Amino acid sequence: MTEKQKAKLKKMFVLDTSVILYDHSAVEHFGPHDVAIPITVLEELDNFKKGNDIKNFEAREFIRYIDELSSSSRLQEWIPLGGKDKGRFRVLMSHASEIDAEKVFGEEKADHKILNSALQLQQENPKCLVILVSKDINLRLKARSLNLIAEDYETGKIQNVSSLYTGIDELHNVSDEAIGELYEKGSCDSSRILQNPPADNHYFILRGSNSSILAYFNPEQKRIERVDKMMSYGIKPRNAEQTFAMHAIMNPAVKLVTIQGIAGTGKTLLALAGALEQRRNFWQIYLARPIVPLSNKDIGYLPGDIKSKLNPYMEPLWDNLKFIQNQYSENSKEASKLKEMVEQEKLMIVPLAYIRGRSISNVIFIVDEAQNLTPHEVKTIISRAGENTKIIFTGDIFQIDTPYLDTQSNGLSYLIDKAKNHKLYAHITLQKGERSDLANLANELL
Repeated sequence: MTEKQKAKLKKMFVLDTSVILYDHSAVEHFGPHDVAIPITVLEELDNFKKGNDIKNFEAREFIRYIDELSSSSRLQEWIPLGGKDKGRFRVLMSHASEIDAEKVFGEEKADHKILNSALQLQQENPKCLVILVSKDINLRLKARSLNLIAEDYETGKIQNVSSLYTGIDELHNVSDEAIGELYEKGSCDSSRILQNPPADNHYFILRGSNSSILAYFNPEQKRIERVDKMMSYGIKPRNAEQTFAMHAIMNPAVKLVTIQGIAGTGKTLLALAGALEQRRNFWQIYLARPIVPLSNKDIGYLPGDIKSKLNPYMEPLWDNLKFIQNQYSENSKEASKLKEMVEQEKLMIVPLAYIRGRSISNVIFIVDEAQNLTPHEVKTIISRAGENTKIIFTGDIFQIDTPYLDTQSNGLSYLIDKAKNHKLYAHITLQKGERSDLANLANELL
């Protein structure tokens, strides 16, 4: 069948469990096409409905959605989803296809039952194009080996990582007079440097024939302003990118910051130092990072109370805190203040699972390793922000530890792509490693 012939066929999408756990509203995102889930998916979701993790929330929300759909219709029959340009929904009750995936792959498991359901739907609808949608690469490969079309779930996925917003531009041949005005007055009209207004809070390295300067676009004043290198709680930026990141962290007008960069670029350290410098402006500092279970085991299998269970995952955050503390002598006022903040829970390391349902006010909130979050998790965190709250997401979109996310579908990439050019938001991509020459060697050569 040619691509043109395929394009003319009606489409039926079969969703697996990974898609539902990624986005409970996935059924609504296939336009006029029909969407189905195998009964096996509902059985698997039943195992995820209890707990505080985001996947547990997604499972519960989808089960409620199905319950509402089935209140006046039978799930094994096609149910109109309602609304303009919407298709139908159905639960596939049987998984007895002519080609038996369980026999082909020699194992009885949920994935193979899902494949059989999709194959049976294809047999029943030869004039339709049945497509299996899964976040599981291995399941997609198995589907294709059975001559079944398989795709990733595209909603919330950015198209091109190489063109992802970096937050920084380096401009050459800038008028020395304009640079001189920035040095002297601290700001100048953006038209003196740029033909068109840039994105809000965008940063620049401006180079003239005899001088250069760091600057950013102030969206309130609509002017280019000078950016000065500033020290925060003993930590001084080591390059232009770090200077911009610290400026964004310290800028009270910016309430949402993302910092993307490879290991050793100083993302977490800068965020923590900047937060500590602003400690008087907030009631608390929260530090969090997603818990990516070891060997696919939940933290429940670890011994001890919740604090003991979390410590192995949160150790990198404590390492950064110790590094800042080591900038001062043990008996200094700054070192004592850090200890006091931890003891009085003014500075807290918290699991993200406990954020849901809370309203977080007067807090500066640092979320490390944000590339391991889904777009929905990022939205959930930001939606918790109350008055006088600032949120900083840090991470490396090329170092993802969860099986169903990639550089295009993770929450950090999604946020950078969607939030750019908003006056409350600033983003910086850090590219130069500053941890050590040895760390740089690993990033460059290995």
